Formats: sequence, structure tokens, C-alpha cells
Amino acid sequence: MFKLNIYLFASLLLLASTSILNAQDVIQKDDFNKPTMLSSDKSFGDGKEKVAVHEGNVKITQGTLEIKADRLKVSAALGKDKEVFEATGNPASYTQQLADGTMVVAKANSIRYEKATKIISLKGNAELYQNAFSIKTDSIIYDIEKEQWQAQKDNNSKQQVVTVFDGATLKKTKEAIKKETEK
Repeated sequence: MFKLNIYLFASLLLLASTSILNAQDVIQKDDFNKPTMLSSDKSFGDGKEKVAVHEGNVKITQGTLEIKADRLKVSAALGKDKEVFEATGNPASYTQQLADGTMVVAKANSIRYEKATKIISLKGNAELYQNAFSIKTDSIIYDIEKEQWQAQKDNNSKQQVVTVFDGATLKKTKEAIKKETEK
């Protein structure tokens, strides 16, 4: 019985990881050809340093990609299309629609989005929901184009990486998206 359970778990894990990490056209490719729009309650910019800080009800969109936060620092020092967005909130959130119509939803105390590499780093109470799985831990790095993630706990943390595979997670993802769109 024990061997059968291990076999079933390993098969489920393999099946889930192949569907999760499939590098097909997973995201809306048009997203990255669309302009990046940013709105907030207040904003401060420094043209010489190529830095801007936005505060209060911050929202970034690029196609279906959306990041919401309390505060956002944008650094454009590396040049056009190489901006780095550092969002903080309680929590800050990221959503994006995949090519198959499903959504990726992420939340954390801090979200860093590097536009050139299309990599999102989640730190502090990080959560990632996609398809029929969820991950919760201290830190998650998510490659938007490859749809690959790496999760780990902080050195001094007791919170391990918790991954849940089940259909209820997909329902939670859809509910989270619905709540985001109602705001």
C-alpha cells in the first residue's frame, strides 16, 4: 500500500509539473507588444537618475499582465524596455492570463518585475496560484515567458515551501481573479 501511494504521488507530481512547466505559448504573447500603463494616487520622478516613485492604489498593466501595490519604485536607468519595477504592499499582487485562458495569480509583500527578462520575484509571504496548484513560501522567482518557478524558504525561516495540487486551487484562482476584477 505504501509503495502504491508513493507511485501515485510521484505520477501526480510528474503529470502536474509537465503541464505546469510546459514552455509552449503559455502567456498572451501580445502582452509584451503592448504599452506599459501605470496609475497611482501620487508620483515623484527624478529625470537625471531615471527613477520614479508612485504611491497609493498603484496599478501597472501591460496587456493582461497586472501588478497592484501600495508603493512602486520604477528604475529606467538601464534604458527603454529594461525598466525594473519594485512594488510593495500588504500584499502586492500580480495577475496574468495565459494563452489557454487560465490565470496566474501571485501575491507577496514585495514584487520585483524585470521587464527585459520578464522575471518576477516575490518576497515575503509569497503565494503563487496557477492551474490546479498553489505554492506558499518566503520567496518565489517566476519566469513569465518560460512559465517556470523556483521557490525557497529564507535562511532563518521555519516556513517550508508548501505546494498543493488539487482542483480546489483552480477554483480559488478563479475566485481571486473575480475579486480583482470587481475592485
